[in-house]
Amino acid sequence: MVNDAYNAIADLLDIEAGKVRVIESLAKSELYENKDEDAYRELMRKKALLLSALADQLNDAIQVLDDKGKAFIIERVDQFALSASQSLKINSVFFMSALLYSEEYNEGDKNDLELFAESVRNMK
Repeated sequence: MVNDAYNAIADLLDIEAGKVRVIESLAKSELYENKDEDAYRELMRKKALLLSALADQLNDAIQVLDDKGKAFIIERVDQFALSASQSLKINSVFFMSALLYSEEYNEGDKNDLELFAESVRNMK
């Protein structure tokens, strides 16, 4: 039962991570192909809004977890949301674009949300 819950949560995270990748792809196209900085900015804002609402997406799913599992997921999701909210507050497109990517990130690597989904899926 609990393993199913972790898998369901990981699936939800994968869905949201997929949305982020689509948004980022569209944004890159707007910026580099269409030279539309306003469209790029709006897409980065959309990405940040998605991440800031992540806790709401997972709230029902985490209720069946034990306190330790729930705390682990809430803590990490809150970190994503806080970073996203801060980027929106200061209206920094650079900060929004960097959400989910460490300094060590290389093109083609999994981003932090994808890695988090993987770690949730491996929880027992």
